Amino acid sequence: MARRKKVQAHTNHERWLISYADFITLLFAFFVVMFASSQADKGRAQQMSDAVKKALEGQSLSQRFAAILGGTPDNVGKGNAMMRGPGGAQKAPVEKQDLKTAELVPSLKMLNQDLKTEIASGAVEVRMEARGLVVSFKQAAVFPSGEDVISPSSYGTLGKLAVVIARLPNPVRLEGHTDSIPISTARFHSNWELSAARSIAIMDLLTTRFGLARERLSIAGYADVAPIASNDTEAGRARNRRVDVVILSEQGVISEPNNQQPAPDKPLN
Repeated sequence: MARRKKVQAHTNHERWLISYADFITLLFAFFVVMFASSQADKGRAQQMSDAVKKALEGQSLSQRFAAILGGTPDNVGKGNAMMRGPGGAQKAPVEKQDLKTAELVPSLKMLNQDLKTEIASGAVEVRMEARGLVVSFKQAAVFPSGEDVISPSSYGTLGKLAVVIARLPNPVRLEGHTDSIPISTARFHSNWELSAARSIAIMDLLTTRFGLARERLSIAGYADVAPIASNDTEAGRARNRRVDVVILSEQGVISEPNNQQPAPDKPLN
């Protein structure tokens, strides 16, 4: 009688993946903890930690392994992470604008705090743009209607801004804006002249009263060609009548002419 051959059990050569997946999971968790502990915004760090925990709960080791390496497990539990390669989905690129304005973020926070009252009243708006940190003064808070003489009541607000500018090396552009209603007076024949004259008035005050170096400043008059609101309503026209003090970012400096190193500012009064 023929002797039956003993069927050899199939050897699983992929058992190492279980240990490797555990190691990768622990390593990933370690970096999540390190990242969370380094963040100043604890709320966002907690959200990230909760999201990772929720994503890993209830998953098998093979599913965790695939998720960590960027793959998705198929219907038999085998991930396609190795086919896609480490790293999985492509990472979102870092916004260049964020990098170019990062040095102005502390100044943005300081101005929001120092000008809290003026911002709340609507006299001043502070915002970050690609060109830099923009402090927008409503015309009625600085100038009488149709004039380029600065109201003494606004000296305190402009002085707070001068303190911040003096601490930074960035160039500053002063931009005058008007609404679309034409002006024709003995002094100003157009909105172009009025907007430029108001920029010059702000420059004179910042240099003579608050000691900022003239070499750091430039002026521009835009009349009504760069509105931030509709000129069809009085509320919109009131917003458009403004002077923007722009602390230029790296991107904003590109449009400025080349200049020598700015002279040191004089001490503030």
